[in-house]
Amino acid sequence: MSDNPNIFHATQDNFEADVLEASFQTPVLVDFWAPWCGPCKQLMPMLDKVVREANGAVKLAKVNTDEEMAIAGSFGIRSLPTVVLIKDGRPVDGFMGAQPESVVRALLAKHVVAKAPEAEPEPEPMVESDVDLEAAIEALRVKVKAEPKKHELQAELADLLLRAGGLEEATALLDKLPGDAQSSDVAKRAMARLNFMQAIDGAPGEAELQAAIARDGANLLARYHLGVRFLLAGEAAAGMDQFLVLLRTDRKFNEDQGRRALIDAFKLVDDPDLVGEYRRKMTSLLF
Repeated sequence: MSDNPNIFHATQDNFEADVLEASFQTPVLVDFWAPWCGPCKQLMPMLDKVVREANGAVKLAKVNTDEEMAIAGSFGIRSLPTVVLIKDGRPVDGFMGAQPESVVRALLAKHVVAKAPEAEPEPEPMVESDVDLEAAIEALRVKVKAEPKKHELQAELADLLLRAGGLEEATALLDKLPGDAQSSDVAKRAMARLNFMQAIDGAPGEAELQAAIARDGANLLARYHLGVRFLLAGEAAAGMDQFLVLLRTDRKFNEDQGRRALIDAFKLVDDPDLVGEYRRKMTSLLF
């Protein structure tokens, strides 16, 4: 097998963890092939090459359909080779047949954020929950002024401002970020927090939402607002539980808002074990 950790064989035993769950962090190309398939053998080396050159921005999972018929069946595979791109736990694109390299690269360009070779890491400002937010904000303002082209500092400042209630200034900072800077983890976290704060602007308070749900457990909008309020108050598990109810009850509610809310919540929650637990719960409801 490949010496590249981003290229691997997928089986029934590792598919959920290494493909579905992993796709919430990094998109995964799934190559359905068979040893007797000539076009599969033509396509596979090119897929290897493209994934290697992606520098970790995408993974490649190879599924031998002769050995993993259950996986192939769950995707409705009818011809080989078939390639499916999995992102955020679900198929988002793909193709059938041995396509040219240009087609594969065009597909990835639509869904995958390219990663540049890693530069020497610099420490990011870290803020614990018991640190004075105002002091941390002022310290970051100084850093942003000294390094105006370091966009991650601006995104970090925006996130702190949101935590302190500075919605207008934070929004202005995020709006000015260039496109490539908006794809950084810290910018995604800030934008997820902003989305949640905007979602409950004008929404009822916690007590009123609890009362509305007590009257009607199927009031999914109230559950969503309550989940957001829990999440922003630091009660991550309680918030994500409400989003799971949305996902379990009605996938079509507000354009799959339960799943979308969980994905944004994962960007805010600092506990990797808790995130992993709720990713597994979400995946079990999606497939």
